[in-house]
Amino acid sequence: MYATDRSDRIREFAPLVKRLAHHLAARLPASVEIDDIIQAGMIGLMDAASRYEEGHGTQFETFASQRIKGAMLDELRQNDWMPRSVRKTLRRVEQAVSRLEQRHARPPTEDEIARELGMTLAAYQSELGDARGMELVLFDDLHTAGGDEYLERHVPDNRENPSERLTDRRFREALVRGIDALPEREKLLLSLYYEQELNFKEIAAVLEVSESRVCQLHGQAVARLRSRMKDW
Repeated sequence: MYATDRSDRIREFAPLVKRLAHHLAARLPASVEIDDIIQAGMIGLMDAASRYEEGHGTQFETFASQRIKGAMLDELRQNDWMPRSVRKTLRRVEQAVSRLEQRHARPPTEDEIARELGMTLAAYQSELGDARGMELVLFDDLHTAGGDEYLERHVPDNRENPSERLTDRRFREALVRGIDALPEREKLLLSLYYEQELNFKEIAAVLEVSESRVCQLHGQAVARLRSRMKDW
């Protein structure tokens, strides 16, 4: 690709970096600087513009989005943005959800999770709010475990072998089953956020709840998914 083509793509998709950064920032503690995320995303965009090859069967925006998100997550991980207490909270919630699902053979309610943790409902919801951003661990774990190769599985590549495709298909099928098993409101929330790309404020308007409540429900939904996907 010529240098002019690379520069044109960087200029054209710079707004995409800002959009993805603000979308990500909605799930992060206020202490995380949005400018740092944007800067990391721009590095990802420049990398995408250098690496992208026509004929891969994937649009540049899709390819660039993966690189941008990966660069942003790398920046967060390198700066150890998540306090140890937040990670501990996530693990406790996951374990409680897992125990309750095995006991009742259905998704537990918030009240049941709170009781399992020995907390009031208000205290449990407060912990979910304090653990804002914990849902990123799921993607961070996948990225760490597989490096760039995991993200690149979503881009057609003749070097990909059948065993990798099979593993990826089984993972996706397990994730789909996990999402289908979520309570309807949490399933809708994930659809609005990840498929429709609404932000938490917009989702709050749709669900007719507060933005902080959306944050709590999102964290709880991801804790449920992590519990179901622990074998992966």
